[in-house]
This record gives sequence, structure tokens and C-alpha cells, in this order.
Amino acid sequence: YARPVGAEEFPGEPAPRMELGSVRAMERELERCRRHLRRLQRALAEERFKVLYLEAALARAPPRPPALPRRPPGSLWGETESRNVCYPCPLITHLLPGCSPPSSLLLVDFNYGTEDYDAEGNEEPKTLPEGSEAMPYIDESPTMSPQLSARGQESGDGVSPTPTDGLNTGVDAGKGLEMRKLVLSGFLASEEIYINQLEALLLPMKPLKATATTSQPVLTLQQIETIFYKIQDIYEIHKEFYDNLCPKVQQWDSNITMGHLFQKLASQLGVYKAFVDNYKIALETAEKCSQSNYQFQKISEVSGAGVVPWALLYKPIDRVTRSTLVLHDLLKHTPSDHPDYPLLQDALRISQNFLSSINEDIDPRRTAVTTPKGETRQLIKDGFLVELSEGSRKLRHVFLFTDVLLCAKLKKTAVGKHQQYDCKWYVPLADLVFPSPEESEHCPQVHVIPDHELEDMKMKISAIKSEVQKEKANKGQSRAIERLKKKMFENEFWLLLNSPAIPFRIHNRNGKSYLFLLSSDYERSEWREAIQKLQKKDLQAFVLSSVELQVLTGSCFKLRTVHNIPVTSNKDDDESPGLYGFLHVIVHSAKGFKQSANLYCTLEVDSFGYFVSKAKTRVFRDTTEPQWNEEFEIELEGSQSLRILCYEKCYDKTKLNKDNNEIVDKIMGKGQIQLDPQAVQTKNWHMDVIEMNGIKVEFSMKFTSRDMSLKRTPSKKQTGVFGVKISVVTKRERSKVPYIVRQCIEEVEKRGIEEVGIYRISGVATDIQALKAVFDANNKDILVMLSDMDINAIAGTLKLYFRELPEPLLTDRLYPAFMEGIALSDPAAKENCMMHLLRSLPDPNLITFLFLLEHLKRVAEKEPINKMSLHNLATVFGPTLLRPSEGESKGHLTLASDIWSHDVMAQVQVLLYYLQHPPISFTELKRNTLYFSTDV
Repeated sequence: YARPVGAEEFPGEPAPRMELGSVRAMERELERCRRHLRRLQRALAEERFKVLYLEAALARAPPRPPALPRRPPGSLWGETESRNVCYPCPLITHLLPGCSPPSSLLLVDFNYGTEDYDAEGNEEPKTLPEGSEAMPYIDESPTMSPQLSARGQESGDGVSPTPTDGLNTGVDAGKGLEMRKLVLSGFLASEEIYINQLEALLLPMKPLKATATTSQPVLTLQQIETIFYKIQDIYEIHKEFYDNLCPKVQQWDSNITMGHLFQKLASQLGVYKAFVDNYKIALETAEKCSQSNYQFQKISEVSGAGVVPWALLYKPIDRVTRSTLVLHDLLKHTPSDHPDYPLLQDALRISQNFLSSINEDIDPRRTAVTTPKGETRQLIKDGFLVELSEGSRKLRHVFLFTDVLLCAKLKKTAVGKHQQYDCKWYVPLADLVFPSPEESEHCPQVHVIPDHELEDMKMKISAIKSEVQKEKANKGQSRAIERLKKKMFENEFWLLLNSPAIPFRIHNRNGKSYLFLLSSDYERSEWREAIQKLQKKDLQAFVLSSVELQVLTGSCFKLRTVHNIPVTSNKDDDESPGLYGFLHVIVHSAKGFKQSANLYCTLEVDSFGYFVSKAKTRVFRDTTEPQWNEEFEIELEGSQSLRILCYEKCYDKTKLNKDNNEIVDKIMGKGQIQLDPQAVQTKNWHMDVIEMNGIKVEFSMKFTSRDMSLKRTPSKKQTGVFGVKISVVTKRERSKVPYIVRQCIEEVEKRGIEEVGIYRISGVATDIQALKAVFDANNKDILVMLSDMDINAIAGTLKLYFRELPEPLLTDRLYPAFMEGIALSDPAAKENCMMHLLRSLPDPNLITFLFLLEHLKRVAEKEPINKMSLHNLATVFGPTLLRPSEGESKGHLTLASDIWSHDVMAQVQVLLYYLQHPPISFTELKRNTLYFSTDV
């Protein structure tokens, strides 16, 4: 029979005796006693609550609330808790900075409920070393703070982040299964205590809700919801878990399986995340209500041993930590071939990742999350991409982890709230494939923004920039500056969203495809290469639980390396504004190719937050060492970086990209350099080498600021055509239109009118200079040379001719009138003015202008093929034809960086007006006369 309990426990009356004949009878009697004790505790608590509530309600003048009673050392929750002392969860002090938990909380036991068991399975009770953590942070990654290590290093009881590492190596199977039962028995006992504590927390909730709808509520419904947030859900989850686990432990069998119960419990941790997020405000609300509301203060004292229920609010936070430790110990004593092993492993991984997400708030360096294989999941790359979703463009933040690609968007949050990401979709890298161009499905219909709208937006942005600079210079109101910056951000965001056009498709082999639109082949290649490099590892397919997805998405905000949308309005005032002007680049040669190929290079620079392709070398055929030696002049618009991409040309017309109907060339290498203003702003060429995947490209560059490059310098010799007045050239040639203009236009219309980006893509500078020399010398071989020359070089020569005229084609004298005429709002007045200004031009200028005008209109008719609209052409030629010569331009050019200044925009608008006008006949124009002064 059982040994009588000491008489000191029952003063004045005999101690109870129990005649029990077997171990089985003892177990049954123990279970019966526990059930009876729970019923009595609940009944006692209910009666105390009623008494205190009624006393408080009847009191007319509530006395000063007494201090909360301290729990005496022996007064604990239930008999099973009286043996060990633990410490409060470290999360408490973080979630409530400067607020210590009540002293009574220090005595609450969190052990497994067995005095002869510790986490390693030793037979004797184990004492924790002084200063060690009793409540460990489970996910112990290399980035983890030392003070957060599990149980302290001295205890030798650290928890590995990888469940499979050394958990059951060399452990006797029989002993391991026996230890499983011991671990589960202890855990079941502590689970029972935990459920009782949750019941104690919930006990006041029902009567408080009942009074909330009366004329004298103790608390409002909102206060009740805040204090007891998610407690009912947590209680139901654990009650179900306990009810399913209890019979399995009581009817123990070596083959018993219960891993699915722990897996289900782990999958419901999302409710704990919501509880933790609300924890601080719940505790603050409970404390405030207790201090200001005597009735609630009395009700709060009703708990079993004098502990106020809201003081138990930290229990759910601690419980996940305890459960995770138990899972680790269960795995340690579970054979790897046991059916429970993979289920427990999965449950442990989910729990560890959940704890990691909470602990990140304590130590920002904690960035590791474990993958399904138990390895550390790390962020490899992230950035903003435009996704085509449901037929519209959406800006997404894409995160590439070691085993998964996650696409998210930033949630809109209230003022003062932390920003969070919302996961739109994810694809495990093991399931991710890139469809080849010929295999890809047809791209859904995308609304492509016309180029002229993009150019218009650039002009608007630049105009707002100028206004901001003027406001700052005049020390204007900060409110006005902020309003302008907001408008600029909206316009830049629109440009960022609508300018990309290069397709980047990602396919999940389980079904769905996703399409991004990028502004540069460089980014597409970077993302593809980063993903393919990770896919070389042994990756496994998986499905993230809702909790894991929540944790992973939550980690994105802290892990991200790209914090701001790449628009200039996000830059600080002291950041470099970039370079404005012209970058001259000579692409010399390339080495390092392993086999002969058809090779060419493209040049890209950043503009308005994204990269734009600006130039392209000729294809050097069948070689391993191409020698291009081609020079390009690239216009910079606040640029900070230069990119060089090296391609192998593909002539196989079967390899068409169905997204944009273009043949896909293979990127052999790519590289990028920063444009350091100090390094490039010299008169001398600066030579450099970019290394890309073992390939070295040699190039030289020099920079010319915009104010220097826009000077019209008259030619010292009047025998040529460049830098010579147009009237002198036409008189010498006895022609109405200069020969150079006629020949270049004829050649462009013959074989370049369908060339993509004609007049926009830079020609090779050396070719342009060669043509310039031939025209200046009036060489007889001009026609032969023109027929052999690259068409972009010919287009570039025509632009250079107009740019180097000592006076603009539309003359310095009439420039102010053109600026004022285009600003007129009345259509009839504008028409009269603009036509009168044309009539006022010298005949050679007017005839040449009308000749060029008709040519540019013919080019624009081929816009579906050459992508050159009237607006594009006006942007290219407007400043070239109107920009005043140096002497006249003083006062017109303000900032060298102001590429899209008001004057430049007006110059574009003048040419666009004439391009959009019905055909203008020189004869008709001269026949008509106007009756007002030429002084407009």
C-alpha cells in the first residue's frame, strides 16, 4: 500500500490511507484523484469569483485597492508543480521593456512534471548552472547572439538547429523507446497544467462579457477582446492535442505513433504569432484596467493560488519554447526508421522557425531560418521587379533564398505601424524551371505604353526637379517642397512601372507560370544565374505550412538588402545626382572565349531609376578575339553606372521568343562599373577592363559635361560642310538642300527606315568621324562609302551635321519667338504665330527644315517596326535644330545637370508641333502673308 503522507500535512485530523494492491491500481487511483482535484479547483475558483464580484458590485464607495498579494513559497499550481523552480521566459522583458513580471511568476514550474528526468534522459535530477537560461531559444544559428544559446554552454545541453544531427546516433533502440514514454509522460503532465492555466485565464472572460452589455459594465468589449485575445483558440488547440495524446501515453506500446499530433500542433502556431503580436498591449490593458477599475482588480485576484489571471498571459509564449525542446528530445530518442521520425522532424523545424521569427525582435542579427532539410536558409538576392499579374503591371519585391523564390508586396500600414510584406506566391527552387523561348507560352496581352508618353513623363519629372531646386534655393516652404517631392515620386513610380519591356518567365513544374517585365537583359541574366547556381545543389521539393510561410514572409522585412524603390526622389539630398552630359566610350577588344563565335557588345546606363540600352557594336564573326575598336557617344541622364554585356549572335530564326518575337542571343558575359565623376571628368581618355565570367573586355571612356558638348563651334576652314553656315554651303553647292542632308536621308530611307531605334541608337563614333572627313573633303567615294557604312553611323552623321551648325537651323534670332509661340494656349493664335515664324526663316534654312520634316514623318510611319514615334524623333532632333549657339544661349541654360530643362522641353515641343502638322508646302507658305509684326 502507499506510504501515508506526513501528519504535518493534515494537522488535527488523521492522514488518509490508500490500500492499493498493484501498480496498475495506483495509476488508476492517481488519475481519479487528478480529475477530482481539477473539478474542485474549478468549483472553488468559480465560487470565489462570484463572492468577489458581488462584493465589488454592492460596494457604494470602493475602498483604496489593496496591494496584490505575494504568493507564499509553497503555494503553487497543483501538487505536480511544487518540486522545481524555473525562471520567466526571456521574451517577457523584451515585450515589456522596463516591466518585470510579478515576483510570483518566478515560482511557476515549467519542467516536464517528473523529478527524475532531464532533457538528456539522465536518471538523477539535474541542477542548472548559475546564470544559465532555463527557457532556451531553440533555433541556434551561427548568427545567434551568445546569450540566447540554449540552456547555456556549461550545461552541455545545447540544442542543434539541425534536428537530424546527432539525435539518436548509437542509442539503444529499446532504451530510446522507453525514454520516449518518459518524455511524453512528463510533457503530458505539464500540458495538463498548461490547460488548467488557460482555463484560469478564461474564467473571468464569460461574466465580464455578460456585464459588458449592461448599463454598468466592468470592462468594454474591446478591452475584453484585447486582454483575452486568442486565448480561447489556444485553449481549444491544446485541449484537442491533450485529449488525443493522453490515451496513447496511458496505453503505451513500442510501436505507437503520435508524430502527426505534434505536426498538427506545430501547423497551428499561427495563432501564437497573433497572440505574441498582441501580448504587450494585452498586458498593458490588463494592468491599466486593474489600476483604474476596482471591480476588475478584485475579479483579477480570483485565480487558484492568488495569482491574477492576466499575470499568466506569458504562459502561451513560454509554451512554444517548452514544446520545441520536448520535440528535440523526442527526436533524440526516436529511431530514424520509426514512422514518427519525419513527422517530428517536420514539427521541430516549423517550431524552430516560428521561434526564430519571434526572437528576431530581440536580436536583429538572427536572420537564419531552417529549410526542410534542416539546413540554414539564407537570403541570397532581393530586388524590385515588375510582375505582369492579371493583365496589369504590379511592382513586387522578390526574395531569392537558398531553396525558394518568394514574391511579395509591401502592405499598406497605418501610421506608426511596422511595415510588413504580404506573400503573393512562392516557388521551391527544386520545382522552378525556365521555359526556353520557343517553349514559352504566348505572352498575355500587355498594354505597352508608347515611347512618347514615357518621354513626356521624363520631362514632367525633370520640370518638378527644377521646381524643387528653385524652392530650396529660395528657401521656400518645406510643405511646398514635400508636395513637389510627392508628385515627383508618383511620376517616377509610374515610369518605373511602365517602362520595362523585357520578359522574364518563371515556371513552377507543378503548374503555374509567372511573368516579370525587366528594363534590362542584365537583370534577367543576374536573376537567372543566381537561381541556376543554387539549383546545382541537392534541393528537395516541399510545401510550406501557413505558419512557415508567415514566418518566412515576416523575416523578409529585416533581411532585405534593397530597402527603397529605385527612384531619385528616394535619394537623400547629399547623394550623388549622377552625371549629365555625354559619355564617349570606345569598345576595343575582348579575350577569354573558349571557341569561335559571332560576338558583339551592348552598352547600358542607368536613367530615371532603371537601365537603358544605349549602344551596340557590330557583330565580329567566327573569332575568339574580337577587335571592335568602335567609339560611341552616350547621353547620360543622371547616370551613375555603365554596363557592358557581351553576346553571341544567334542567326537561327527558329529560336524566337514568343513574348516579344525576337531572336534570343546568348549572353557570354556581363559587367558593371561605377561612373566616378572625379575619374571620368577629364579631357583625356581613361582606359579600363571589365572581367566577366573569364572574359575580359577592354574599353576606354571620357566624359563631356552637357554645357560643354552643346557648344556650337564654327569651323575655322570654310571649305567643308561641318561647322559652316547652311547658306554658305547651299550657295557653294548651288543647291536648295545641303548635299550631306540629301545623301544621308536617302540612305536611311533606302535601308534604315525599319531599323529599330534609328536616330536613337548611337552609331560608331569612328565611323561617324570618317564620314565627316569624307563630306568635308567632298571626296568622290562618298556614295560607295555610304553604301558600305553601318546605317546608325549615317544617321549619327546627319545629327552631327545639324548639331555642329554655327547657328541652329531655326536661327538664333527667332529662338525666343519660337519659345513664346509654342507656349500660346489659343490654337488659332499658335497656328498663325508658328507659321509666320517659318516664313521668317532664310530660304535655305526653311527648305532644309521642310525636307527633314517630311523625312522624319516617313520614319514615324514605320513606328510599329522601328519603334520611333514622332515624339521620339522630336526628342532626338528638337534640341539639335533649335538649341541656340553659345553666345545666344547665355541665360537659357541654367544647370548643367538639367537635361530636361524648360528650354529643352520647349525645343522638343516646337519640332513636335510641326511634325504633327499637316504637310507644309514651301510655295504655299511663302504665298500667304500676315498682317502683324514679325516681332512676336
